[in-house]
Amino acid sequence: MHYAVGISRQLYGLTIATERHEHRMSETWHPLGVTGIISAFNFPVAVWSWNAALALVCGNSTVWKPSEKTTLTALATQALFGRALRRFKTDGGSAPDGLSTVLVGGREIGEALVNNARVPLVSATGSTAMGRAVAPKLARRFARAILELGGNNAAVVTPTADLDLTLRGVAFAAMGTAGQRCTTLRRLFVHESVYDSFVPRLKKVYASVSVGNPLTGNLVGPLIDGLAYEAMQRALGEAEAAGAAITGGDRVTLAGADAAFYVRPALVEIAGQAAPVERETFAPILYVIKYSDFDAVLELHNAVPQGLSSSIFTNDLREAETVGARLRLRDCQRKHRTFGRRNRRRIRRREGDRWRARIRIGCMEGLYAPCHQHDQFRPHAATRPGRQIRCGLIGNRCERPVPVGNSILLATDIEPGDAPALCEGFVA
Repeated sequence: MHYAVGISRQLYGLTIATERHEHRMSETWHPLGVTGIISAFNFPVAVWSWNAALALVCGNSTVWKPSEKTTLTALATQALFGRALRRFKTDGGSAPDGLSTVLVGGREIGEALVNNARVPLVSATGSTAMGRAVAPKLARRFARAILELGGNNAAVVTPTADLDLTLRGVAFAAMGTAGQRCTTLRRLFVHESVYDSFVPRLKKVYASVSVGNPLTGNLVGPLIDGLAYEAMQRALGEAEAAGAAITGGDRVTLAGADAAFYVRPALVEIAGQAAPVERETFAPILYVIKYSDFDAVLELHNAVPQGLSSSIFTNDLREAETVGARLRLRDCQRKHRTFGRRNRRRIRRREGDRWRARIRIGCMEGLYAPCHQHDQFRPHAATRPGRQIRCGLIGNRCERPVPVGNSILLATDIEPGDAPALCEGFVA
């Protein structure tokens, strides 16, 4: 939200001098239209807010199709938005009706939103399979797509890693939110020199972690439903068939929550990247793989089709920089200790210009009065109020005098013959 508010004063475009004499072109930005938002169950409010805030700042309305598993959260969020909008209008603000709409339903509602020609942009968050279904449909009608899909995130533990720091980082990254977030740690590559000292410690953490209602202080809450539990058990069965050693993964029954699917997080020691390792399973499964060669483990990291967020635990700055350059992902975290304190650096590859996808570009073209002693676009003495100049536009020459203010801007989504008419109505 803060980012969107800040960017509202920075929807800037480029201004360049062209090859024509005393002539320049400027980018201008205009609302795109209706923004469709399809969100997943695991971040039922955050995904909507990220998208809606930028869409509204860019002048667009939103139509939100939430996950059918989080309908009540979406309706509550929409009610809060409506309350805020009414307060804004009461205080004298102006906003159109229908600025934000929620569509409740299943897959068919999402398909209707994706296929609707009146929705020029759809931002969809979900599985990779969902993205493969949505992207071609949007491409067929030349709509814009913002897709936030699955990941198969990995961490590399090197011989120089601070193992105490690594233990805390790995445990939370792999078990937090019961493995149900796109940036959950799912693959852990541990160097052979520290494997026998680190992995047994990690197993103890897995065996002792509290599983239960997260509102009462437990780290691991429930899976979203029975389908998620079944997918987890299938993946563990495949890993076991491939010769893996499994710690955890059992269902936990809690008093008064017989219908809920609480599970103990699973740590799977496996020799290589077998089929279940290469696939994202939205559950708390951590595949642990021993490695010996640094270059080879980076190749293993990149061998899966997904790429989102990854980490390296090292005290060797060269290894940290190598990871940042060679891993195929969007978000890289390099953790190490320098001068006795923890440094955490992040590489973000998508956030800065996300607003540009929600807005359309136009062009402004016209003359300027150059000042040869200063910036060529600075107001010139010849353009002070009350003075008149002559203008030219798109190759035409207009002989009518044009009153101007302190700058000259001519909007030109017009044909060459329209230049004289534009000059008559021009106000700087």
